[in-house]
Amino acid sequence: MTKTVMISGESDRSILFVHGRSFKPSAGPYLEILAGAVAAGVEGDYPESLSALASVSKALAYYGDLTNEFLAAQGQAYDEQLDVSDMRNVLHELRALDRKKGFSVARYDKLPGKSAVSEFAASVLAPVLSAVGLEKPLVSTATKDLGEYWKRDSDLGIGMLRRVRDCICAALDADQRLLLVSHGTGSILTWDALWDLSHDPDYAPKYADAKIDVWVTLGSPLGDSMVRKQLRGADRKGRERYPTNVLAWHNVSAEDDYMSHDSTLSDDYKPMLKQRQISSIRDYRIYNMAVRYGRSNPHNVLGYLVHPRVAKIVNDWLTQSFGQPAHRSLL
Repeated sequence: MTKTVMISGESDRSILFVHGRSFKPSAGPYLEILAGAVAAGVEGDYPESLSALASVSKALAYYGDLTNEFLAAQGQAYDEQLDVSDMRNVLHELRALDRKKGFSVARYDKLPGKSAVSEFAASVLAPVLSAVGLEKPLVSTATKDLGEYWKRDSDLGIGMLRRVRDCICAALDADQRLLLVSHGTGSILTWDALWDLSHDPDYAPKYADAKIDVWVTLGSPLGDSMVRKQLRGADRKGRERYPTNVLAWHNVSAEDDYMSHDSTLSDDYKPMLKQRQISSIRDYRIYNMAVRYGRSNPHNVLGYLVHPRVAKIVNDWLTQSFGQPAHRSLL
């Protein structure tokens, strides 16, 4: 079942968001907040592009209901009304930041509760834990929904991947220019879905030559050595190891974001360039100014989406002239 919620637009372009792990609000309010964060960033730096952005369709590949149910069954609690309220407060504060000075290291260092401990621990411990074979069990314990997804044959994992894959297919079937935005572990599901569309015999005949203009990963763990071993295609060689349907990849990582402790992906996925499976892979390091529940949260998706770096990526895509729709083969 496709689980897509959409804000329709009249242009030939669309943005598809893929959210990350843990509890999530209902799809409609969540998409509204995500789209509002993108608009806030564009409005701050490129107000002349606001009308173009407004005409773009925005969709959310949503599986939050599945993970919410799973985590609740594990005994974890979630207050959706409070979470949505806090998200809106975060967006309000981010929108008010000065675009030139508000995203500097000087301001970041003054955020309440700022700490690099989580990111430092992830950077130092990940290689050690991976070497002794402990990293995946520990991650699965700390992030139960991701651990369940990695079982592959679990109903939750199958459902999560199906949601993301079907939403990408629907976006490509619309034959529009597509900007794909994945946050956190959502980039793992996005990778697996793109790999299926590129190489799985059930999807590749229709989608292997379909092209996504830009893939933006925010706070992505795809640079982690253990994560790379779990990805679709990790056991393949050559071109079969990587997706074939992304033209440009922009990876944005925030200082102290534990999820993207290995913040550069261009080195890990260089074979995609050598094999001419992608045109570019670019890495960017930023300061995430989001404060959630009174504490700095460098992994927060709103802090990423409002940031001037992401606003520039979105604006470049909005203003770029294209020929034929990206869905069609470039050959």
